Amino acid sequence: MKINFKSLLLCIIITFFIGSFFSLFIGSNSYVDLNKAIDVPGYIFPIVWSILYLLMGISLYIIYESYGYNKKSAIRIYFLQLLVNSFWTLIFFGFKLYLFGFIWILLLIILVIIMIIKFYNINKIAGLMNIPYLFWLIFAGFLNLSIVILN
Repeated sequence: MKINFKSLLLCIIITFFIGSFFSLFIGSNSYVDLNKAIDVPGYIFPIVWSILYLLMGISLYIIYESYGYNKKSAIRIYFLQLLVNSFWTLIFFGFKLYLFGFIWILLLIILVIIMIIKFYNINKIAGLMNIPYLFWLIFAGFLNLSIVILN
């Protein structure tokens, strides 16, 4: 498979831009003041999200370049889950709706599971590349729920 570096870079940039859009405008300083079950250092989040967005962007590229009858459906669910992901930042940090943020993460987890299945059916590697994302979302859901309970 010949790599189209322009398409690969575009998939990665779009993923980073959409995924982190609200983070550019909303600070996460309020996170420090919240009671949590586990106190994760703030510097961990941008590192993890950068790795996850890179993997997600590469997996999108793999699907984009693949052949399959349900490729368009897989790409649609990818962008839907990415938008839902981005809006969580606005809900949680912007509006401080912690319970709604937890419900929103549950929706996101469901969408990501659907996306992983669709990607896996087209290209196994593209599907598997999103497993760390799913695990991180489950962990984030746990953190979010602990904030709901402890605050």
